[in-house]
Amino acid sequence: MPKNKKSSVKKGALKRRTTVSMSDTGGKHYMHWLCSPGNKCVPSDGPVFTEEINWKIFRIMAEFIEGFEFLSKLKKEVTFFGSARSMPNNPYYKIAKELGYLLGKKNYTVITGGGPGMMEAANWGAYDAGGESIGLDIELPTEQRRNQFVTKSIGFHYFFTRKVMLSASAQAYVFFPGGFGTMDEMTEMVTLIQTGKIPRNVPVILVGKKYWAPFLKWVNEVMCEEQRFIDKEEVAILRLVDTAEEAFRIISKTHERPFG
Repeated sequence: MPKNKKSSVKKGALKRRTTVSMSDTGGKHYMHWLCSPGNKCVPSDGPVFTEEINWKIFRIMAEFIEGFEFLSKLKKEVTFFGSARSMPNNPYYKIAKELGYLLGKKNYTVITGGGPGMMEAANWGAYDAGGESIGLDIELPTEQRRNQFVTKSIGFHYFFTRKVMLSASAQAYVFFPGGFGTMDEMTEMVTLIQTGKIPRNVPVILVGKKYWAPFLKWVNEVMCEEQRFIDKEEVAILRLVDTAEEAFRIISKTHERPFG
């Protein structure tokens, strides 16, 4: 993409973006939970209360409440996962962008972790299609940043609260190649479906046969057949595809999950 075109897209994305972030409020994001009307609630020079061990439960509660309130306004959600380190020349990045576009055109809401890499690709595709492009991002000292194609977002301090929101109401989960974080998210989604906490008709789609086939071979041969730690029906939760069109066909047969 030419430089001038990309910069204009970035400016447009910034205009459309609606953000709820802890950092945007100068570290006072949760003061309204403790302050009565008319109270100025000026913090002391010490550490903010959300960093004190006895108050962390309130920060966790606030993240859950704000997260569920944010999600309750969305429809037809599909959540994307994948490496934050992927570059635009990565072939899987291009597939993620294409799938985001296909979903955006059909009025699905594309949800990602809001960062770079595969997340950016999916948000970019949804943004170009004029669809809902959502980012649920995390506060990290390095690597994570909110990509410019997110139009609505909310930030989280805790990984576990953010993961709940990424899984809460999606009617399909799409996993692109990634590292430990992606593997953690993928195995947790499968476990929740395996144990009935998420409906069995919510597909877990793995995109990229070259990347995921060795993992699935080990799951089938070692976990299932050799050790019998899982059943073949549980292996079938994982759906392996190689193109955006294949993933879209699976998603198009799913149904919206009732929120809550």
